[in-house]
Amino acid sequence: MLDNFDLYIRALSIDWGRIYKNSYLRKISSIASLDELVFHNAVTFFVGENGSGKSTLLEAIAVGYGFNPEGGTKNYNFSTFDSHSELCDALTLSKGYKKANWGYFLRAESFYNVATAEEEYGRLSKYPQHFHEHSHGESFLQLAQTNFKPNGLYILDEPEAALSPQRQLTLLLEIARCVKEGSQFIIATHSPILLGFPDAEILNFDDELRPCRYEDTESYIITKMFVNDRGRVLRQLMENDEVE
Repeated sequence: MLDNFDLYIRALSIDWGRIYKNSYLRKISSIASLDELVFHNAVTFFVGENGSGKSTLLEAIAVGYGFNPEGGTKNYNFSTFDSHSELCDALTLSKGYKKANWGYFLRAESFYNVATAEEEYGRLSKYPQHFHEHSHGESFLQLAQTNFKPNGLYILDEPEAALSPQRQLTLLLEIARCVKEGSQFIIATHSPILLGFPDAEILNFDDELRPCRYEDTESYIITKMFVNDRGRVLRQLMENDEVE
């Protein structure tokens, strides 16, 4: 496991003077309340509802470290849509004393474009890849396994979107392997499986940004409630829907 001085990204700060006064970022509670964030663990999870700001901050971290906004390594320079926010220009990263040997920004929403770029780059090397020949989940996991290497920085945005529960367990094992080999992960997720990673720090983006126990995440609470008594949960949902 890494300590804070060994982390490739140790902290971040936001210069709010570089963000417009009418910016939508000021309306996102988790980000608007944030001036500085310190990372403590080799694995950090961002959790929260859609629109809570977790992917916005994750993307800004990735761009700040030098990754392509759509994903890939720091060497990728393709662009299909310029979507990154002004937060990227206002954010400063505090890096550790060691430089990561490798890194990857992997996001589910732009996976097709990244996989296409991987195949194009692969044609120029001795090791061509054929991600589009596999199912979405298989190719997503293959891309992760191909690019997860020791002493690396990996930023993942909702990787569970492409993966079955079994594949999520496989990804969890890949993360564990890389952490043992000196890697750092920052992950935005809704997955109660991934969130169960031991010794990870979980940051909740609902309202003001705050640390959160695994058992207090909505992903865990709702999944547990449904699995333990799905009949009652479904009845309540359907009864409420009929009332509305």
